[in-house]
Amino acid sequence: MTEKTTMSTGTGAGGALDGAVVAVAGAGGPAGRATLLRLASAGATVVAADADAASLTEAVDATRRAHPGATVTCETVDLLDLSATRAWAAKAEKDAGRVDGLVHLVGGWRGGKTFADTDLADWDLLEKLLIRTVQSTSLAFHEALLRGDRGRYVLVSAAGASRPTAGNAAYAAAKAAAEAWTLALGDDFRKAGGDEGPRAAAAILVIKALVHDAMRAERPNAKFAGFTDAGELADAIAGVWDRPAGEVNGKRLWLTPES
Repeated sequence: MTEKTTMSTGTGAGGALDGAVVAVAGAGGPAGRATLLRLASAGATVVAADADAASLTEAVDATRRAHPGATVTCETVDLLDLSATRAWAAKAEKDAGRVDGLVHLVGGWRGGKTFADTDLADWDLLEKLLIRTVQSTSLAFHEALLRGDRGRYVLVSAAGASRPTAGNAAYAAAKAAAEAWTLALGDDFRKAGGDEGPRAAAAILVIKALVHDAMRAERPNAKFAGFTDAGELADAIAGVWDRPAGEVNGKRLWLTPES
């Protein structure tokens, strides 16, 4: 199912994320940094992970400086290793007492100008980055998300998954597979909820592409038409907790015009 969504801009304690424990995979990138800041501002305990220790540390330190009272922890995790990902999930739940969400921000792009230019080596990379990591985090955090009363699994995807272009066959196919996997998780949450409806939710936020301050600095004349700002994406991620599980579970929430 698809749906157009609006972005939450509320901050501070007292909201749906106040006191929540949210894990963020891929926290060292621009979207990860914005999301850590947004979650911390909402009163959540943030459990951050990335394969790049240096970028992860920078993102976490920036969040701690911006929100001195927030609890923000970090761990370098290889999300291609299911056992390592399960260990991260178990530690997060043990240390914090529960886990109320997993935000999946691991990304990457490879492509060419034409379909015939497609390099299958790109698929080998994208399958790992865009599919295998989703499999690892969803399996690792599945039980913890079901144990809580506000569990959310949030995947950020791209419009290209449903509107593939000739030069982006590998990228679009990998994103589509990640979406299908997440929707299957949502179906599991639906079944677990029975007649009362799901207590946990798996939702997909769909963007055209991401833009952030560093990109604007590098290309000051670019318009980035239709792109979603990293801060706006972080607001939309936080907004998933503002809605009942049944409203967002198994949904594609579009942050860019759907066509």
